[in-house]
Amino acid sequence: MDLKDLELWRYSQSEDPTMRWFCLIFMLSICRAAQDFRICSYNVQNFNMQKASNYKLIHTLTRVVSRCDVCLLQHVVDSDGKAVNKLLAALNRETNRYDDFTYKAVSSQSLGNSPGDMQQYVFIYRTETVNLTGQHQYSSKQSFVREPFVVQFQSNRTAIKEFVLVPLHSEPSKAVHEIDRLYDVFQEVSKKWNNKNVMFLGDFHASCAYVTRSDRKKIRLFKNPNFSWLIGDKVDTTVTDDTNCAYDRIVVHGEPFLKAIRPFSAQVFNFAKDFKLSQTRVLEVSDHFPIEVRLKSSAPFLLQASPLLLLLLSVIGQFVL
Repeated sequence: MDLKDLELWRYSQSEDPTMRWFCLIFMLSICRAAQDFRICSYNVQNFNMQKASNYKLIHTLTRVVSRCDVCLLQHVVDSDGKAVNKLLAALNRETNRYDDFTYKAVSSQSLGNSPGDMQQYVFIYRTETVNLTGQHQYSSKQSFVREPFVVQFQSNRTAIKEFVLVPLHSEPSKAVHEIDRLYDVFQEVSKKWNNKNVMFLGDFHASCAYVTRSDRKKIRLFKNPNFSWLIGDKVDTTVTDDTNCAYDRIVVHGEPFLKAIRPFSAQVFNFAKDFKLSQTRVLEVSDHFPIEVRLKSSAPFLLQASPLLLLLLSVIGQFVL
């Protein structure tokens, strides 16, 4: 039992009924959130072996990625896979101290038009909560500088059982064109897997000078009402005070997928605040913050509650009810 658990226990024993009700509601919310399935996206800005060899940086990145059931990393420069393997080793070493999750990765080939700027898409996922059921490299040099590496996942823990993730790290000068072309990717992969539960995520550069309000009429994902943009235009996904732009986005197709998402869960994860890190430490990893969204659990939350929370709920319930 850690300090937070001890605090909850102390408050649960309070003679104040209001405090007990507050404690009960708070723990119910924790219980529900703990079961939700978290999908994350993070532009890790030139993640290579040099970065992976930085102990402080890899420790920070491990803390970020270990929060997610599936985490998309973009701007990975690791053609031999050594940097990603080092991150995986850190994840599996650190997380095994606190939980039973095992992490694996699936990566695209190096993508790009310039030998000096070849990047990979990397999905890191928990093997206990999700299964990789398909992967597909979209191929159209006329559409993208870094063509999406599309994956399909299945999970028994989510309200929607099988879903497709389409990543994009757009070329800034071609952002409008590339975001629009995601519609073509959608048509291809939804037909390939007979699955229209598709989520687009990544650093789209979908804001500020790269994509203006007037540009939206050129983008089918904006014009078609079947696509829902979950990260708003006024959200700042960047780290420094010099920029205030919603570059990183999450978009989902269709009402069934939208209904399977926890309302208002799509957000920026400002780990500088959560981890109490300086801006300098955060910028060692990237000048972007991660973004995330949670899928609803497939089971009633009490069925998946931890033993400690069930004990606390039981004790409080005796006093409150």
